[in-house]
Amino acid sequence: MQAQFQSVSDFFNMGGYGFYVWLSYGVAYGALAILIGFTMTRKGRVLKEIAAKAKREQRLAQHRSAKE
Repeated sequence: MQAQFQSVSDFFNMGGYGFYVWLSYGVAYGALAILIGFTMTRKGRVLKEIAAKAKREQRLAQHRSAKE
């Protein structure tokens, strides 16, 4: 198998288009990292809201049973 690039420097240069190639990879991975971060943050917030709602419903059920 023959290498497409003569050196590592040629690989990173990509025939003069290296800046655009590596910038596009950076933007894509950056966007994925931001998406993952927002998703994890939102998941934690939703789980806390669910726990609070369950706790509130449990207190209401206890309050209603104490009235009867």
